[in-house]
Amino acid sequence: MAENRSHSNPVALCPAQLTAVDSLHGMLGKGNCFVLWSTDGLGRTTVLREIHRRVGGALLTMREFIDNASIRHPLALEETLYRIIWDALTANDVVIIDDMHLLQGVWAGCHAYPRMNYFAVALMPLVSFGAAAGKKLIFGAQSHAPSPVDERAVYIPIEEYTIADYAFLCEAFLGAQATASLDYKLIYRFAPKLTAHQIEATCAWLRDGTVSTERFIEYLRTRRMASNIDLDEVQAVDIRDLKGIDDLIEALEANIIVPLENEQLSEELNIRPKRGVLLVGPPGTGKTTIGRALAHRLKSRFYLIDGTFISGTASFYQKIHHVFEAAKQNAPAVIFIDDSDVIFENGQEAGLYRYLLTMLDGLESRSAGRICVMMTAMNIGALPPALVRSGRIELWLETRLPDALGRLEILRAGKATLPPALGDVDIETLVTATEGMTGADLKRLLEDGTLLFAHDRARNRPTRRPTEYFITAARSVRENKERYADADAQARSQRPHRPPWFDVSGFAAAMMQSPEGPA
Repeated sequence: MAENRSHSNPVALCPAQLTAVDSLHGMLGKGNCFVLWSTDGLGRTTVLREIHRRVGGALLTMREFIDNASIRHPLALEETLYRIIWDALTANDVVIIDDMHLLQGVWAGCHAYPRMNYFAVALMPLVSFGAAAGKKLIFGAQSHAPSPVDERAVYIPIEEYTIADYAFLCEAFLGAQATASLDYKLIYRFAPKLTAHQIEATCAWLRDGTVSTERFIEYLRTRRMASNIDLDEVQAVDIRDLKGIDDLIEALEANIIVPLENEQLSEELNIRPKRGVLLVGPPGTGKTTIGRALAHRLKSRFYLIDGTFISGTASFYQKIHHVFEAAKQNAPAVIFIDDSDVIFENGQEAGLYRYLLTMLDGLESRSAGRICVMMTAMNIGALPPALVRSGRIELWLETRLPDALGRLEILRAGKATLPPALGDVDIETLVTATEGMTGADLKRLLEDGTLLFAHDRARNRPTRRPTEYFITAARSVRENKERYADADAQARSQRPHRPPWFDVSGFAAAMMQSPEGPA
């Protein structure tokens, strides 16, 4: 049975919820069909219960649907829904149906159900009857309602929470005295899209200790805001440990890390991370390693799109959308698209291309302007021109082959990790022998040299001087790089077409010569 009108005292509503209640209540005399919509966690059910308290009628929840569906034929879901709402409409002037998006999911999410398109058919006569009889139908939903409702409905939103909502909810959960020291402005700056559920959970955790702004934010960072990667599975890299790219690290610190990490300074100076960053360089020059370092540094602020997102598969766009929605929920945040040129190289991902343009233009929502989209690429010729032109990509960084000083720093750091038996290595000799090698090449030759030494030991052969093993490894690495280059050139010459959006050489030359091009 649907809930009857309650005569209890009104519940305490935060400002955003109260605004929605007053707006919906005021609109009831101007129509027959209404949709209260919001993302989950903003109090949609709370608002509908308050409307029910004010105007009476019937309040239908998922419990009514499940209870009735359990005693009816499993292939009669539409008739079940129709009968529940019909009975409520004939007995009441106002009928409120909560969580309409969950009902939509019953049909949309089960492709084996033979009557998938009957959901709208069941709703159409109900909405028509309600309008003809002067009844009021109020739906709660996460997004747009089904077409029979959508075509007739007035939409009333619950707006995202403001600082005033944060303060109201914290005081409601912890008390005004306990929360007197909280800096809501700083909390809001750190996490401007919290839900009531997240605030309630944070307050429950704070209840057992000192209530402070620092503990509030730390709990959100470690327990309630999650990246889409498991940091335990990502190689631990400190961004300050990267060698030979000091200028690039300074640019990342100034343009991305400081606006994300220093909430107080960001608020004072009204700064935000760059919305578009392109990291370009040859293979092995540290682009992915920079991503690893950022992941560990930014933690819950870091989202990754990489080779596990297989372009062309059925789940590709769904996974991409999920990442962007999660990043917006936790904005400001970084979305790191590794090897973006590989995604776009065949020219087929026009959908992702348009989606990224919208995000970089900040057109989709207020939160989009607080997300940094950082892309890595080896070949800028594979990227759509509008995506990388000045204005959308606000920061262009280039990883490059380490010079002699860079190789010296990398090899010194690698030497410190070698076993004692190989510790007596002439680094200066290796620096000379590794001209033109990447950081990844240097790491590999240290590993390969150690393996060669281990092989001699395992065979009981006389061992050589440590430096000789690494010189031999350097020659092997160089030979393999040459083979790879030959194979890559042959593969490129046999490709049937290039990306259709532009002439590669002309665009690359224009970008490199432009004063607004690479930084």
